[in-house]
Amino acid sequence: MGAITYDMEIPSSIPADKMFKAFVLDGDTIIPKVLPHAITSVQTLEGDGGVGTIKLTTFGEGSIHKSVKHRIDSLDKENFTYSYTIIEGGALDVFESISYHIKIVTSADGGSICKNRSIYQPKCDAQVSEEEIKAGKERASGIFKKVEAYLLANPNAY
Repeated sequence: MGAITYDMEIPSSIPADKMFKAFVLDGDTIIPKVLPHAITSVQTLEGDGGVGTIKLTTFGEGSIHKSVKHRIDSLDKENFTYSYTIIEGGALDVFESISYHIKIVTSADGGSICKNRSIYQPKCDAQVSEEEIKAGKERASGIFKKVEAYLLANPNAY
C-alpha cells in the first residue's frame, strides 16, 4: 500500500498571525489547556523550538496511545508554515512514518484558513480504513477549533 495523503482546510475568524502564534508557536501551552482530557502535556526533549527540535506529547487517560515523539522539520514564522514528523510512539506500530504540513493563510474576510496536509506511510502489511482517516481529520479539526474558541474567549491574549 502506498502513502495515504489527505488535505483539509479549516476556516477561522481569527487572523492568520494570531492563529499561527497560538496554534503553532504557543501550542505546547495552549493545546493542553483547551484539551486537558486529550493532551496532558507537550515537553521539549531536545532543541530550542526550531528545526530539529524533538517534543514529547502525552495523551490523557482513555487515549489509544500513551504518547508520541515528534521532530520539527520546518518552521517559517513569516509565512506561517510548520511541518513535523512523528518519530516514536502513537500509530507507528501501523505506519512507517507520519508527517504533517501546516500552513495558515489569510482569508478574504480577514480571518484565516488552516491548510493541513497529512501523509501516512503504512507498513507493508497494514490496512487503514476510511473511518480511521476520517477520525484523524476530525481530531485535527477539533484541536484547531478549540484553539480558535480559546482566542475568541480571550481576545487580549494575543
